[in-house]
Amino acid sequence: MSGTFQFELHVADGGARCSTLSTPHGSVEMPAFAPVGTQANVKTLEPRDLCEAGASLILSNTYHLYLRPGHQLIERMGGLHRFMGWDRPILTDSGGYQVFSLAGSRKLGDDGVLFRSHLDGSLHQFTPEKVMEIEQALGPDIAMVLDECPPPLDRLYNEEALERTHRWAERCRHAHRRADQALFGIVQGGIFADLRLRSVEFLRQLEFPGYAIGGLAVGETKEQMYAMLDVVGPALPADKPRYLMGVGAPEDIVEAVARGVDLFDCVLPTRVARNGQLLTPDGRMNLRNAQYAEDPRPVQEGCRCYTCRTFSRAYLRHLYKAGEISALRLGTIHNVHFMLELMGQIRAAIRSGGFGSFRQSFLERYQMTNQTVRHAQRALRQSKRAQK
Repeated sequence: MSGTFQFELHVADGGARCSTLSTPHGSVEMPAFAPVGTQANVKTLEPRDLCEAGASLILSNTYHLYLRPGHQLIERMGGLHRFMGWDRPILTDSGGYQVFSLAGSRKLGDDGVLFRSHLDGSLHQFTPEKVMEIEQALGPDIAMVLDECPPPLDRLYNEEALERTHRWAERCRHAHRRADQALFGIVQGGIFADLRLRSVEFLRQLEFPGYAIGGLAVGETKEQMYAMLDVVGPALPADKPRYLMGVGAPEDIVEAVARGVDLFDCVLPTRVARNGQLLTPDGRMNLRNAQYAEDPRPVQEGCRCYTCRTFSRAYLRHLYKAGEISALRLGTIHNVHFMLELMGQIRAAIRSGGFGSFRQSFLERYQMTNQTVRHAQRALRQSKRAQK
């Protein structure tokens, strides 16, 4: 990595790693979770809320900021950090996932992808060079290459998309010129181990300062996701950060850390908070349920977030039922705090050599629902067998 960016691996406990990524806007202790601020804002929160919760990195979305307010405007305003009042590290994705999700209003070609804005139907094109122009104008600490995120179970589609993704990665690497910004490559290949390994081999030759794992948690089972992480993790360079894109369920984070992942982002904690679901060590709590109508306890006993220090479950339920905007904010404060506390607990467990025990106790306590429970329990049994 360049002098502006430094990755230091401190300790490993099995596959789990404790490390530090230094950037122009500060250091990120990893494993780390980045709250998602799609529109240059984590919904309902202010930068001071994120600082109080302990966030060291946030993610913003290239596609959305390109369409509104525009990357040139943000550049004129001093870049994304100054524009949104956040002085810590920022990561932007390339917008590829959002574009490819517009299946009915985009046209894919080797040069790039032509698409219509979801805002007004206007026509736009993303090429690797255009995406690099946008991300360099936005000025995040970490930028992502333009990639294609295909359906994970379609072998033929993944073979074709992988070749395109690799060509685009080369073009992004060539077009990227900003020395104070790290450009990460993205490993694709669906649920196919040979394609994933082919992708890692190709991207390693381009010597990116970090590597993301894309195209997971988009339709495959949890067993298939974990199997791909088992394949990709050992193949990636040990001296570079590893970022699992768009994965943020607590059980998936714990399992991915066990497989060597350093960095995560996801809208899940903020999205479910707006629906009245708050995260606890025992699983999600739906505060809209009648059982909390007269419950004087905080959402999570011992939690030091502002919401838990100040309000009861009964009051928060009242806010949700009444449609008060403050309910969304208070729920989000707690969920973001929960995720960042979880990452701190994970780092402490790795440093002490006790991550295996932490992983087991967490998955035994965290009550998930239906299919998720079965997948996590199966992964836990496999882990126990491997330790014998």
